Amino acid sequence: MEIFTLNIGQGQFVIVTGKSQAFIVDTYVPSDNSNNIINVKGALAKILEGKELIGLIVTGFDADHFNETGMKIVLNKYRPNWIMYPKYFKKTDVADACFKVIESFEKQKKFTRVSVSLSKNDSRFYTTLSTEFTFEVFSPHIDDMNSSNNCSLVIKVKEISTRRTYLITGDTENDRWDSIVRYFGDVLSSDVLDAPHHGSKNGITAKAISLIKPDTVLISAGVDNQYGHPDKEAIQLFTTYAKHCYSTNDGKGQSLKTVATEQGINSYIFKV
Repeated sequence: MEIFTLNIGQGQFVIVTGKSQAFIVDTYVPSDNSNNIINVKGALAKILEGKELIGLIVTGFDADHFNETGMKIVLNKYRPNWIMYPKYFKKTDVADACFKVIESFEKQKKFTRVSVSLSKNDSRFYTTLSTEFTFEVFSPHIDDMNSSNNCSLVIKVKEISTRRTYLITGDTENDRWDSIVRYFGDVLSSDVLDAPHHGSKNGITAKAISLIKPDTVLISAGVDNQYGHPDKEAIQLFTTYAKHCYSTNDGKGQSLKTVATEQGINSYIFKV
């Protein structure tokens, strides 16, 4: 499994590839090219060469995850088979514009919408979306769908061939992690962690990350962003429980390529 965490500023755009299949997590594309922002179209062309883009995961409906420009690039050029998003809907102009892009795409190609909200009777496993990956959903849960951040998708992706795992987290915050820990406990264990809420100090609890036990933490944050992400407290927490922690806003900004094989996990700077 290869995880490409693109330097797109204060937002998220991640591409995950296997041997022949790939999927995308979030679609933020900035309107400017400052701070060494990567060319998303160029990155997609390079990373997806020879791969089938099977799906798109949208972790939440805020503009730094659910982006009209990115949606158009992904849907119109790479034409995935499915799109997964939380059932909770935050009505905004951004969300309306993105769903219009989805509706337009539906007229061109038959594909599957996977709208997720767990309840006590729901299966959290999605095993038919890919032949190379399985998806295990931990959030949102019907018991505490009280805000858009806490309704972010939290999904453990497992590559079948290597059994390596990647935990996608969106903008999930501390109070939701308390519930996730209560429901799922040790099942959360994952090799690579997508740092919740861009490394916010309210993005994850010590109990949650102690159960996740990641080898590597990947943070998607903008250079000199107004929120101060990643927060020093979050960095301290990550480095306490993980062997490695990397951020896209290090230096003048960097995109990251993380390779997870049976032999180990390594991260590198990625350039188009």
